[in-house]
Amino acid sequence: MVDAGVSPVVELSDAALVDIVLRGESEAYARLVARYRDRYARFALHMLGNREDAEEALQDAFVRGYRSLHRCGDPARFGSWLLAILANRCRTAGGRRARREKRFVSAEDRHYAIALDHPADASAWREEIRLALSRLDANQREAFLLKHVEDMEYEQMSLVTGAGVSALKMRVKRACERMRRMLTEGEDAPAR
Repeated sequence: MVDAGVSPVVELSDAALVDIVLRGESEAYARLVARYRDRYARFALHMLGNREDAEEALQDAFVRGYRSLHRCGDPARFGSWLLAILANRCRTAGGRRARREKRFVSAEDRHYAIALDHPADASAWREEIRLALSRLDANQREAFLLKHVEDMEYEQMSLVTGAGVSALKMRVKRACERMRRMLTEGEDAPAR
């Protein structure tokens, strides 16, 4: 049994926690969940743009991670392995939602987005960035977030997404260009 009440707290590595869980002490998985929950919740929210969908994808990823923990080839890289599961859940949820909604941006929405100037208010600026992120193609959004929010190297991103390094570099480049256009020029054209 993992004793969370021992002081001072010794921070166990991912590999050590995975080993403890695989030996039958499932309570140790809660420490892995606590370690990655906030960071991966932000990733899921940015990917899906909806708090409820993000929470559902995150919970599903943690459950799937627990159930298939024995398949984690490199327990020291548990975080990347779990992020790959989450990214897949986000892609699935995003595709399902897109099919369900079949939503088109109305002319009124486009005019509102174009009318926004660079707001001095930080909250309005964050909303403008969130809106621009939501308009990126799902693959570009995922690559952008992994590179610029999760601060991953391309090789690690490739392991998470299954895409090649050159494809990821192109996705990040195109995402950055499109974000820049949307945020500076008010572009509202479909993703390329």
